[in-house]
Amino acid sequence: MVKSKSTSRLSTIESIILTQTDTTVGFISQNSTKLSQIKSRDASKQFIKVYPNLKMFSKSNRVPTSKKSLFRKSKKTTFIIKNKALRISPVKLQSQILRNSTWNYSTSANESGKGFVYTFCQDKADIIIQDKYGLQEMSSSTLLKISNTKIVRLR
Repeated sequence: MVKSKSTSRLSTIESIILTQTDTTVGFISQNSTKLSQIKSRDASKQFIKVYPNLKMFSKSNRVPTSKKSLFRKSKKTTFIIKNKALRISPVKLQSQILRNSTWNYSTSANESGKGFVYTFCQDKADIIIQDKYGLQEMSSSTLLKISNTKIVRLR
């Protein structure tokens, strides 16, 4: 089910979308400024950039050769490479909006430092995409900092 405040399909790239991600309920958009305003968080703090598959990920990021199998096999994992947070998360919902996107910024659907509140999220989102199970807050992704020589688990 998709609920939208937006009147134009072309604005969906800049719209704030509330949806169930593979880990938890999240806001996704290609507009990091709007996400920062919603979350009441410092605009200089970066968001996770999510790609639908390894092919799209590899087009814009260099993956160290020795770590390629880690990226291929990873599930629910965010990687930090050269101070950029990146993630591969296949689109599971049958949403054309999400499938047409080559990448999105992603963040948990809550105010910075607070828990998930559906009414807050509903007010802030331009588009709400959910399946028959609704939206459920679950655990966040594993966070790994990757370099050519080592891997450090941060979360």
